[in-house]
Amino acid sequence: MITLSIIVPLFNERESIAELINELSVALGDRELQELFSHPFSHEIVMIDDGSTDGSAEVIKSLTSSTPGLKLISFQKNFGKTAALSAGFRVAGGEFVCTIDADLQDDPASIKPLLQKLLEGNDLVSGWKRHRRDPLTKTIPSKFFNTVTRLFTGLRIHDINCGLKVYRSSLSRSLELHGDMHRYIPVLAAWNGFRVGEVAVSHRPRKFGTTKYGAGRFLSGLFDFLAVLFITRYFRRPIHFFGMAGLISFLAGFGISLYVTLDKIFNNHFISNRPILFLGILLLILGVQLFSTGLLGEMLSISAPPESRFAIKETQNLTNLQEQNISS
Repeated sequence: MITLSIIVPLFNERESIAELINELSVALGDRELQELFSHPFSHEIVMIDDGSTDGSAEVIKSLTSSTPGLKLISFQKNFGKTAALSAGFRVAGGEFVCTIDADLQDDPASIKPLLQKLLEGNDLVSGWKRHRRDPLTKTIPSKFFNTVTRLFTGLRIHDINCGLKVYRSSLSRSLELHGDMHRYIPVLAAWNGFRVGEVAVSHRPRKFGTTKYGAGRFLSGLFDFLAVLFITRYFRRPIHFFGMAGLISFLAGFGISLYVTLDKIFNNHFISNRPILFLGILLLILGVQLFSTGLLGEMLSISAPPESRFAIKETQNLTNLQEQNISS
């Protein structure tokens, strides 16, 4: 079995590929890294070409004959980093998995301390770019993003979206990612009960090209953050979210309607032309709709496949049939 799978998502990084593969080969050949494992060490490097148009795939192909374990998955078009990582996780054959960006800003020599931390009992260890070598247009939004995510999720790590991470394969295979949820992998892992750690890593200035992420990432990041926040808090109990919101709306509408009705009875005030009456009716209808949405979500949650509701750490003394039944 392969010990370590390196997954490298890339998009138009032709200039950096050869240097990155060389640095990875040096880092993975380190004797101290290999001695971390009690069995013979082997590795693979899976390059995920996310629809590059600069000939990145051709560069990788030219290096496969001289680089043992180098593999390539090339997308038909650009589907995004989440899709690239998902494809890499599906094909990775390693006992452990490492993800690293292709822009040479992450130092492959940092893989060893990440694996050391992982072997201390963690399931995922994320890099922390303590001294980040990026312009303020990236560092300031990143600090804001990390602060807000820590505040709302309770996950106390500094750099949630660092591209350099190591995983146990049991975790990487269990991840179900869509949208741009690669930013929130540590949050999703912690929500499923996996142990998440962090190690400060070396970060370098970009050597070639420019960043592939524009201002649009802020809006998509916001929507994905709201989705992750809902998933991690209310995925297994949607009625608690929609039901509470519906109850508040319904009671507010009922209170307004009751006030208008009593005002008509005791003070003989007209109600047909009062905007507050329409607000009360709107809140009543909204409350019923929200509660109904919660019930529908609850039914969908109950009917979802069992493996999407919980993550199994291990089993013991079960037959093959029993193991199949618990995961189907």
